[in-house]
Amino acid sequence: MFSTYQRLKRRTTSKDLNRPDYLQALVTEFQDTTDKQAKEQVLANLANFGYDPINFQYLRDLHVIDLFVDCMDTDEDINGSIVEFGVGGLCNLAADAKNRESILAIPNSIELTIRCLSSANKETVLSAMTLIMQLVVPASRPRIISPALISCMEKFSTAEDARLRNIACVFLEDYCTLEERSSAAAKTDSQPLLHIPLPPAK
Repeated sequence: MFSTYQRLKRRTTSKDLNRPDYLQALVTEFQDTTDKQAKEQVLANLANFGYDPINFQYLRDLHVIDLFVDCMDTDEDINGSIVEFGVGGLCNLAADAKNRESILAIPNSIELTIRCLSSANKETVLSAMTLIMQLVVPASRPRIISPALISCMEKFSTAEDARLRNIACVFLEDYCTLEERSSAAAKTDSQPLLHIPLPPAK
């Protein structure tokens, strides 16, 4: 067992371990360490491995997708780095169909992702918005697209930040019908939104 992230890096270089063993060492370190900074560093490292398709099967075998979802369901402040790297790791993995199926198979994954839209951490929100779009397939669409989510994205579509604004506009144009948007606007006008704490107004 490794006591710190730095010790892990020293003792498990690519020369010392093959790829799955190295990833297993990272997962073990994340689970065993009580040092918050070490957890964040290891989690960021695992999230970065999600960029490379060669790692997908290894990460699924090690249940890293479940680990990332658990990070979104943490007692830590939603604005914190653990949540940021958890949703970011899922975002990196979700472009792959098998990974997407694994994420959707976790009962609360969609709800936790939508919850991240209320974070004050911009990177968390951007990853959550992107992840939501990646998770929309015919079978999952009814679980994801809702008047509350559409209204939230409508609000983001007027954000000062160009990245937030652009991603929200893509979501509204590519994933929502005009009828759904009109219906969401009517419901927002007639009753308060439920389930999604909207981001604070500028």
